[in-house]
Amino acid sequence: MRTAYSVETVRNAEAELMARLPEGALMQRAAAGLAAACAALLGRVYGARVVLLVGSGDNGGDALYAGARLARRGAGVSAVLLGSRAHEGGLAALLGAGGQVADDPFEVLAAADLVMDGVTGIGGRGGLRPDAVPVVRAARGSNAVVVAVDLPSGVEADTGEVRGEALHADATVTFGTYKPGLLIDPAREYAGTVRLVGIGLEDHLPSVPDLEALQHADVARMLPVPAAESDKYRRGVVGVVAGSARYPGAAVLAVAGGLRGGAGAVRYVGPAAEAVIARFPEALVHSGPPSKAGRVQAWVAGPGLGDEADAVRDVLASDVPVLIDADGLRLLDVATVRGRDAPTLLTPHAGEAAALLGVSREEVESARLASVRELASRYGATVLLKGSTTLVAAPDGGRSPVRVNPMGTPWLATAGSGDVLSGLAGSLLASGLDARDAGSAAAYLHGLAARHAAAEGMPITAYEVAAALPSAWRDVQE
Repeated sequence: MRTAYSVETVRNAEAELMARLPEGALMQRAAAGLAAACAALLGRVYGARVVLLVGSGDNGGDALYAGARLARRGAGVSAVLLGSRAHEGGLAALLGAGGQVADDPFEVLAAADLVMDGVTGIGGRGGLRPDAVPVVRAARGSNAVVVAVDLPSGVEADTGEVRGEALHADATVTFGTYKPGLLIDPAREYAGTVRLVGIGLEDHLPSVPDLEALQHADVARMLPVPAAESDKYRRGVVGVVAGSARYPGAAVLAVAGGLRGGAGAVRYVGPAAEAVIARFPEALVHSGPPSKAGRVQAWVAGPGLGDEADAVRDVLASDVPVLIDADGLRLLDVATVRGRDAPTLLTPHAGEAAALLGVSREEVESARLASVRELASRYGATVLLKGSTTLVAAPDGGRSPVRVNPMGTPWLATAGSGDVLSGLAGSLLASGLDARDAGSAAAYLHGLAARHAAAEGMPITAYEVAAALPSAWRDVQE
């Protein structure tokens, strides 16, 4: 599992560690890791042309000390000083190793093989200063590999927001721990490939991070496995309330996800029974209402449902976990959701989240972490905010980390893929996972299945994503 911590937490951990180390030792650790990563990207250090973009803070110091290490190995290193001052020790080390301060930043950038971005650090706010913008643009427009020091200058470490001009890096070398902005869009798109360099912070960080990203082994531990005495009812039955005369396919796709999510059976309720049975004869069907359809361990309601508010109210009145998606989100009442004793999982995309919060879609997309936390708090529900980086937040006031899923692919932006995700997550709910784990594991498997389906780089359909879920499940377990 990858974990990320806030700027305040990182700084507190660094202060504790520095109190136990000789002065400057922590910066030297960071610089050594940074120089090694840059050397690997260059392939051959001797004769390479390296440009350092240096701000006033410790981030610039890291770049200067790393540049000095590369200069001692034969690289031609030039520093472009963009702050009101430069780290004295770092600058002295660079000059002592044979590096130089550039007179013309654009001249050295035009010939650079690698550019190190040390303009602003984790405390940066509000984008780049105007005087740094043309230099950063020239770096990005060159043929050089651009490496961000700790995180790209101009992005916000705690939130993943980009509130002005920022540097697009090819790679980011971050120190001690991931920062939330390296895992959350839009900032994640600026980071490129991220490499974590250990500097000894591990024992000084809290046990509970601000953000966590699951990996294969984490998901494998969550997935339900039938026991010898299991039958279809013990494995769980997920009820699906979806589809309409206009959108029968939504029901088919939600059921497809449900059948591949670990539950023992899918009980479909709604007007698209004929379409569901035609594709999936193993599904159980009922005309409704949901409360009369038979026992389930979890409900999924909303995909392609239209304006069937009674069905959503009926499901929310149940005493089992409920997932609400798509049309169901338009029919929600805050008091009803907050008043439920059983867990509720909401799965909006950015537009639906904006409607629930009463803000613009752009506000949600630019502040995804704040938006998912606010939704979870306001509705007293676990919220899965879909997007290029899916976020899952529990309604516990921040006691558990927000989970980020980086497994998706742009090919998932296709009609009906969210219906498959709903059925999959609902099936995991019915099999016994709590709402946070069900949403997180479903998002991970869903994204991985899409990668499998689009392995040849071809467009995919939502049904192909559902069909690839078994191979994604097997991939995770193996």
